[in-house]
Amino acid sequence: MQPFASLIKPDKTSKQPVYIQIANQLMELIRQGFLQPGFQLPSSRQLADSLNIHRKTVVRAYEELLAQGWVESRIGTGTFVAAHLPEIIPQSPLNETMGHIDSNKKAGFTFDQKPHLNRAVIKNNIKLHLDDGFPDPRLAPLEELSRAYRTQLLTGNPYTRLGYGDTAGSYWLRKELSLYLNETRGLKTSPENILITRGTVMGLYLASTGLLKSGDSVVLGELSWSSASNNFLQAGAKVIKVPVDEFGINTDALEKICQKQSVRMVYVTSHHHYPTTVALRADRRIHLLQLSEKYGFIIFEDDYDYDFHYLSKPLLPLAGADRSGMVLYCGSFTKAISPAFRVGYLVGSENVITYLAQLRRIIDRQGDMMLENAMAELLQNGIIQRHLRKSLRTYRTRRDYFCDLLQTELGDYLNFQKPDGGMAVWGEFDKNINLKELSAKAIQNDLFFSDGSENNSPAEIRNATRLGFASSTIEELESCVGILKKLLTG
Repeated sequence: MQPFASLIKPDKTSKQPVYIQIANQLMELIRQGFLQPGFQLPSSRQLADSLNIHRKTVVRAYEELLAQGWVESRIGTGTFVAAHLPEIIPQSPLNETMGHIDSNKKAGFTFDQKPHLNRAVIKNNIKLHLDDGFPDPRLAPLEELSRAYRTQLLTGNPYTRLGYGDTAGSYWLRKELSLYLNETRGLKTSPENILITRGTVMGLYLASTGLLKSGDSVVLGELSWSSASNNFLQAGAKVIKVPVDEFGINTDALEKICQKQSVRMVYVTSHHHYPTTVALRADRRIHLLQLSEKYGFIIFEDDYDYDFHYLSKPLLPLAGADRSGMVLYCGSFTKAISPAFRVGYLVGSENVITYLAQLRRIIDRQGDMMLENAMAELLQNGIIQRHLRKSLRTYRTRRDYFCDLLQTELGDYLNFQKPDGGMAVWGEFDKNINLKELSAKAIQNDLFFSDGSENNSPAEIRNATRLGFASSTIEELESCVGILKKLLTG
C-alpha cells in the first residue's frame, strides 16, 4: 500500500481540486502502463489514510475515473483498472530523476520546418524607435472608436449582433468602404467587390492559397516585403525577382520573363514601393496593366499607405485603371490607426471575392463584427477621414524635420531621398558601417531600428534599412538621431 500511495502526490495549495489531481495522476499511471487492466486499486479508506486526506475526496476521484471509463467497480469486491483498456508495457521507471521527454516543448512526431517561416516577431518595447514605418497610435481616434464599439455591443438585436455573420465581413463596413474607396481612389466598386480581412497579410494568404498552385511563378521586386514572398513560397509557388530602381519595378525585365515562361501573379506596391518608398512611374503602370492583359497574370496591388502622400494628390491605384479584372487590390487600417486593429480589405471581381470568402471561412469563420461595424460608423461619420487629414499634416512635419536631421547630423554616414509619401525613409549606410552591430548597440541605448538584414541577398549586402519617423514626436526623433550620431562618431 505504501509504495503505491507514494506515487500519488496531491498538492493542497494548488487551485485544482485535490480529487481531480488524484484522478489525473491515476490516469497517467494507467497510461504509462504501471497500472495494468484488472489491477485492483486500494479502497477509498486505505488510500485516504495513506494520503492523509478525507475519504470523500478519494471517493470523488474514483467516481471521476469511473465516469471516464478508466476504472470499473465490482460490487462487493472493489475498484479495478478497466479490463477493456489495452495492456501497456512501461517504457521507463517511475523515477523523476531518470528524466523524460518534455512533450510541452517537443512533439513526438516529426514535421518539416520551412526556413522562410523562421522570422523574428516584432515585439518592440524599447523606449525609442525608428521602426518599419508604423503610425503613431497616440494620434488615433480611440475615444470615438471606443464609443462606437460600445454602441455595437449594447444596441440592436443581440442574436443578430453577437451571432454569426457574413464571411465576407460586415455589410455595413463593405458599403462604407466601397463609397470611400470609390471617392478617394477612383475605384468603381460595390460591397460585393470587397472582402474584409484581418489586415493585408490575410489578403495575401487567401490570394496565395486560393489562386496559386504548386509550381506557379510569382514575380516581385528584388527588394520587396518578405511577408509577401513568404506567402507565395508557402503556397508552393516559384518566386522570381525583377530589378527595382528609382521608378519602381522594371516592367521591361518583367516582359522578358513573360516571353520565356508563364507567370501567374505579380506582386507590386505601386504607390510607395516597399521598402524603398519610390512610386511606380506612370509609363510603367500602363505597361504593367498591358502585360497583365496580354499574358494573363494576376496583379496583386498592395497599397499599404495610400493615405499618406505629402507632395500633391496621390497617384491612383492600378485597380482604378483595370478594365479586364486582372487586379486584386489590398489595403488596411493598420497604417491609418494602429496595427492592433486588424481590419483590412481585399478588392476584386465579384466571383473572386465570393470564392476567397468561402476559403476564408475554413480558416477564420468571420472577423470581429463589433470592430468592423464600429469602423463603418467612423467612416460614415467622417471621423476616419478627419483623422487621416490631421495625421497627414503631423507626419509631413515629422518627415521634414527628420530628413533635415539626417542630412545635417548623419549626412556623412548614409544616403537617402526624402520620400514623397509613406512613414519611413530608405537609408543606405556607408559600406564601412556594420549595420547589424550598429543596431545592436542602439538597442543597448534604448533605440530600436532594423539592421536591414532582410533586405540583403546572398549576392548583395545592401547595408540599407527603413527608418520610420511617423510613430515618433519631434523630440523623440531628435533623441534617436542623437544616439545614432554618438554611436557613429564615438
